[in-house]
Amino acid sequence: MTVRERLERLDDRERRLLGVAFAVALFGAVLAPPMALYAVLHTQRSNVESVREVITAIRDSAAVVDRAKAEKGALTERYARPAPQLQAFLSRLASESSVQIPESQDRQAVPRGKRFEERSTKVTLRKVGMLSLAKFLERIETSGYPVKVTQINVRKRGSELDSYDVDLVVSAFDRKAEPKTTATQDGGVPSERSAPSPKSTAGEEEP
Repeated sequence: MTVRERLERLDDRERRLLGVAFAVALFGAVLAPPMALYAVLHTQRSNVESVREVITAIRDSAAVVDRAKAEKGALTERYARPAPQLQAFLSRLASESSVQIPESQDRQAVPRGKRFEERSTKVTLRKVGMLSLAKFLERIETSGYPVKVTQINVRKRGSELDSYDVDLVVSAFDRKAEPKTTATQDGGVPSERSAPSPKSTAGEEEP
């Protein structure tokens, strides 16, 4: 029996079902290539976005590293300049800011970790204006030395306008010199070549 004869023997319901199935198959055959192409393009686009995110993350990390290096370089440069004697240093900055220091007292230096030492001076100001005080504090913080204001107490003088008594502590941080190490051999024993050779000439006296 041929295909045509089989189709002619089908009733109306079976023919409709067969037509729907044929239409679905044709529709799928027409849409399959574009859908497959879209899936491939979507996958490639996702890969490109992932690579772009990785590149962006690398650039951001590089920027963070460069900023950290710059901050470390600025910190190293700042500590390369030893802080001056604080009383004379603060007296000069106060004079430049139209501030008088009637009282100042140096405090004993204290270690800060293994590599730094803190020197501090307590300063008392009387009847100082807020603008002059702000200029004085700004000059301390921007002096370029490893110096900062570590404590401050501001008190208004009764009913006087723009008049304050101020107690503040200014600290300077000194980097300790690194200990010198003696050259050693691989086993940790000082090299014999670095040791001075004894004098062996008879009759020669040591200085």
